[in-house]
Amino acid sequence: MRIAQRVVAALLLCVALVALISAGSSGAAAAEKHYLVYVGTYTTKTASKGIYAFHYDASTGKLSPIGVAADTADPSWVAIHPNGKYLYAANEAGKKSMVSAFAIDAQSAKLTLLNQLPALGEDPCYLSFDRTGKYLFAANYTSGNITVFAILPDGKLAEHAEKLYHGTLAYAGRLGPNIQRQEAPHAHWIQPSADNGFVYVADLGLDSILIYRFNLAAANYGRPILGWVGIENKGFDRAAMLDPGTGPRHAAFSSDEKFMYVVGELNSTVTAFAKNSSESFQSIQNVPMLPAGFSGRNDAAELAIHPNGKFLYASNRGHDSIAEFHIDPASGKLTAAGDFSVLGKEPRHFAIDPSGNFLLAENQLSDKIVTFRIDQKTGALTPTGDSVEVPSPVCLVFLPVE
Repeated sequence: MRIAQRVVAALLLCVALVALISAGSSGAAAAEKHYLVYVGTYTTKTASKGIYAFHYDASTGKLSPIGVAADTADPSWVAIHPNGKYLYAANEAGKKSMVSAFAIDAQSAKLTLLNQLPALGEDPCYLSFDRTGKYLFAANYTSGNITVFAILPDGKLAEHAEKLYHGTLAYAGRLGPNIQRQEAPHAHWIQPSADNGFVYVADLGLDSILIYRFNLAAANYGRPILGWVGIENKGFDRAAMLDPGTGPRHAAFSSDEKFMYVVGELNSTVTAFAKNSSESFQSIQNVPMLPAGFSGRNDAAELAIHPNGKFLYASNRGHDSIAEFHIDPASGKLTAAGDFSVLGKEPRHFAIDPSGNFLLAENQLSDKIVTFRIDQKTGALTPTGDSVEVPSPVCLVFLPVE
């Protein structure tokens, strides 16, 4: 009898342990399903007040409005620090452009301004962090330069660590042929390499992806932390060249960085590159983003690779669609897989949620964000029926919360 009781007790203990572990796992899974979403906007000549916050449920793809997180001018690009405590915004305001640092209150979603510094360039349009989280990179579009800011332990921005101008490349005859849009250098995207040894910059005016060597140790001695790599030995370096008139806007790398994909704003294409060495890429394919026969105005905007590495998406402003491509993992080449209406106007930006199940398109001129479900087998987009209103949305980022 005692043996039977012991067996039953042991079984009950096992059941309890399993239930406890399951509950813990469910709690973790539930926590991973909930996010704060911050949306950068244009405030000039719109009803926007600045940066807006939303609750996001990754199990449904649904956004729930919270309200204005920070009242700030033209925060056209926002980026959350890797530690999740701070948000940085590019205040795109011509010669008065700034870069702002905010502390995040994850409970209320409110942003508290820590400090704001001049962008040291006109119209910053992209921000990113080095892999240590100690530096913030800014691409200034109109002035054609990039700026590096040190990030202090309390999240504030220190005085700039570096400022580099691409104007010398213009004098070297490297400008593109579009005299309206490529009359000067126009830095539009900046990202570090996975090993933090290099920094890549897309310059729309120069039809090039530029490359700098990133020397983090040099900063400790007050020396420049960005330097030319020396590929061309002519005072500048290009990691990749694009067809004249492409107008490279943004780029994305495969997870192993063997392949790079660049969206051409001016000719509505995606160019695929294969890595030649640690510093350079060779073009292997150029594919159109628009369906055959389309002849209207179009400006390509964003591109992103799905977390599974199988699908690439790129947005069209004018055709107002998301173009989908399948990625061949061996060759890196793309196959067109369709285009999907964004159910609005001017998808300046879109974001794939961390689960990889949903894509959120920010329709700038329709003042709304539309949610699409991603088919995990084909990559096709299907509207969920959910959308939220926000004035002039132009950038969206996710922050996981418990």
